[in-house]
Amino acid sequence: MVNDTAAQADLPSPQPAHGVSFGEALKVWARVAALSFGGPAGQIAVMHRIVVDEKRWIGEGRFLHALNYCMLLPGPEAQQLAVYIGWLMHRTLGGLVAGLLFILPGFLSILALSYVYVIFGDASVVEGLFFGLKAAVLAVVVQAVFRIGSRALINPAMLAISATAFLAIFAFKVPFPLIVFFAAIIGYLGTTSGSHLFRTAAGHAAGKGAALQDRDSLLGEATPAHARPGLGWSLKISATLLCLWLLPVGLIWFFAGGNSVFTEIGIFFSKMAVVTFGGAYAVLAYVAQEAVQHYGWLKPGEMLDGLGMAETTPGPLIMVLQFVGFLGAYRDPGSLSPMTAATLAAILTTWVTFVPCFLWIFLGAPFIERLRGNAALSGALSAITAAVVGVILNLAVWFAVHTLFSEVTVLAAGPFRLELPVPATINLPSALLAVAAAVALFRFRMSVLLTLGLSALAGVVWTLL
Repeated sequence: MVNDTAAQADLPSPQPAHGVSFGEALKVWARVAALSFGGPAGQIAVMHRIVVDEKRWIGEGRFLHALNYCMLLPGPEAQQLAVYIGWLMHRTLGGLVAGLLFILPGFLSILALSYVYVIFGDASVVEGLFFGLKAAVLAVVVQAVFRIGSRALINPAMLAISATAFLAIFAFKVPFPLIVFFAAIIGYLGTTSGSHLFRTAAGHAAGKGAALQDRDSLLGEATPAHARPGLGWSLKISATLLCLWLLPVGLIWFFAGGNSVFTEIGIFFSKMAVVTFGGAYAVLAYVAQEAVQHYGWLKPGEMLDGLGMAETTPGPLIMVLQFVGFLGAYRDPGSLSPMTAATLAAILTTWVTFVPCFLWIFLGAPFIERLRGNAALSGALSAITAAVVGVILNLAVWFAVHTLFSEVTVLAAGPFRLELPVPATINLPSALLAVAAAVALFRFRMSVLLTLGLSALAGVVWTLL
């Protein structure tokens, strides 16, 4: 039996106790979405500056508690954090609006760039643009390894987990979901055993200076009535979101058949939505491997093109999956025109990628609100983050092998499988541009957007010359 408060949790109250109207929140979330460049760290920093420091909606402790939960989930933590805070402030509708606005600018931007890519991709200027972006994105991925690694690999246990994860996926092709699962188990057991090696701080640094206490925020430190666990409401919202997520995939399979590219896209990216721990960088190696080698939707270099699009547009980096689905249907449109099929595939990919994000928040957040500083959860998160560093390193190596060299050779023996580049086939201009981008990022600490822009310009100049 659902109590009256929980039953009405779908709609924001006309005059919330915290004093922030739904219309004002709508403007704030639109502003957050428009400024959501720079990957999850930048997006979370923007959200923190606006929601905590400027608007004082919630306190530092509640912000970090919500963030740590979102980091435990598959999917983009920044978008899920927006859903979480929107839900805290204005119930289910507030979470839906915050999450949808966070996605919309990136979806429209990448869709437009995808049109340009397939229409003008052979033109010298566009070819040079993506040539430069590929090299820069390789440097950005390497930077992500160091950035996350410096925060996560703080003791021998974390370093060992990271190294094992790298070897497992790089040399033995262990599926990414299994790596995440065993890392979480190790972290959980290590924490419950009392080992200090797993008691590490989780989450992104939110900011410096005097922290806003929960009690001094507009929401306060008490749990809102609608945010208290209610089994009836949880079952209702879960069933609704599960239908929204899986029913379209089932209908596509029923009417189009199992061999349709739309069925393959719906099923594959639904699976990805369940295992995308650690953000876009962590899962892209697995996506690239399947999309390139198994489905043949795109070429290795094209994955870097898509990541370049996602890096230079607002929204989660995981939006790159939209580009993968777009190209897959464009090249196998069936009875539809290529552009129509590609557009529908982009919408389908985005749908099955992000609907689960709302499910994880609305299902789990009421229960997570009751947990503050749970050591076992923090230990599992720390181990997952360490494993993700190894997986991202694998992504960097995979991109480097397939972008800087035109040929690779495979060494295989039982479960061992290693792809090695043929040194004589190196692309020197691409390698030099990647080195230059790395110097800009590491030595001169240039922003990612500026580095990508200058690399794209250099690529255009090189191609024209």
